Amino acid sequence: MAKLWAGRFGADPSALLDKFNASITFDKKLWRYDILGSITHARMLERIGVLDSNELALIESGLQEIAREIEHGEFSFPIELEDIHMAIESALTSRIGEAGKKLHTARSRNDQVALDFRMYVLDSSVQIMSKILALIDTLLAIASKHTTTLLPGMTHLQHAQPVNFGFHLVAWCASLRRDVERLESLHTRNNLMPLGSGALAGTPYGNDREWISEQLGFRAPTLNAMDSVSDRDFALDLLYALAMLGMHISRMAEELVLWSSSEFGFIRLSDEYATGSSIMPQKKNPDVPELLRGKSGRLYGNLTRLLVVMKSLPLAYNKDTQEDKEAVFDSVETTLLSLEILQALCESMSIEKSAMLKATKMGHLSATDLADFLVQECGVAFREAHHITGRVIAYAESKSRDLSELSPKELESALRPLVQIQNLATLTSSLAKKLSLESSMQARKSLGGTSTKQTKSQIAALRSWAKKAHKHLPTLKAH
Repeated sequence: MAKLWAGRFGADPSALLDKFNASITFDKKLWRYDILGSITHARMLERIGVLDSNELALIESGLQEIAREIEHGEFSFPIELEDIHMAIESALTSRIGEAGKKLHTARSRNDQVALDFRMYVLDSSVQIMSKILALIDTLLAIASKHTTTLLPGMTHLQHAQPVNFGFHLVAWCASLRRDVERLESLHTRNNLMPLGSGALAGTPYGNDREWISEQLGFRAPTLNAMDSVSDRDFALDLLYALAMLGMHISRMAEELVLWSSSEFGFIRLSDEYATGSSIMPQKKNPDVPELLRGKSGRLYGNLTRLLVVMKSLPLAYNKDTQEDKEAVFDSVETTLLSLEILQALCESMSIEKSAMLKATKMGHLSATDLADFLVQECGVAFREAHHITGRVIAYAESKSRDLSELSPKELESALRPLVQIQNLATLTSSLAKKLSLESSMQARKSLGGTSTKQTKSQIAALRSWAKKAHKHLPTLKAH
């Protein structure tokens, strides 16, 4: 099969070169964008007088026929044709003759692939944003039902202060919001149209790049032809955003693994999203969150992979850049599936409120409330209050009790040797109430805090933002 570029060569390339050189085995994923770009390019060529209306009609109908065949799995992708661009152009020419040979006028495969790949990246960012927003909606729905459900907030994976479960899920959503905002930013920054840049220096045909840009839904054409065919920042932006998203998903997954363990027991995973052991019949393994945790490694690797490919390339196009697509395809597909299954897992899991509450009664989670009480009600300096609180905790442990469970009399007995306050007996009655886990959680009512009121406010703010983000999602290029 003759190459479309074979005019100056005296021998056919070896089969080994065909195998090594070809990208069609993976870049055929870009076929929708290649056909969309080619139809728009052909219409532009007709506008500037390169094609007549009959030739344009032949090209459009031929490309639409090829699209239908690809859609239905009836199109072949010969490896000898190297890439999706040459496969489609060759098939078109074989069907419509001379008009097909004119399609490549005023463009190069360099700007053609820059267009196709950029549109894929932009559309993928929109699809991923939509999936993240759906996950946020699910998490906020769960959070709204658990703004009074106590669980231990942790630092260093040690019990620290009581929070409500909804507050914890809102923290997840806050990180996911940043992921959406990163994707919004990259979409805006990279929504520029490279076609018409030619191989590296533009074309002599007077391409109407502004018209093509408008037709394809870009905000403007790219500025510089050489940069346009060299640039893969848009792909790296996406890989970075997905690596960050993967890190957030991995942290959530780690907590799901912990929470579903016997030691925590805060959640029960649905049987639909758990697996068993080949040897231990009693096991129910959290393979979904474990795999989600592991997938972050793929996302990090794909980012590093393309950074290394691009790091030393001179301008303009180099064949090395062919190595850009598989990393992006893998990250996009991994991320879309991960978001979908994480949402399904969260929707189907059971929340074990009693286990969460039991865990809050271990570790003296209201200790800071005692220190704050001593500062606010007794005039004790915080550092001294910190020391006194430690002594009271030691007293509670000697009684095999949690600090929140001490009675007013026990608190008075513990504090009497440590503070000189005349109305201590009266104060300890109020103190016992403040040291309850519920009161401790509700006391955190500063902006962004864990109180029920603040958590509900955070949920409302995120819902309002998500609604706007849903509404303003960019339109897909290939729709």
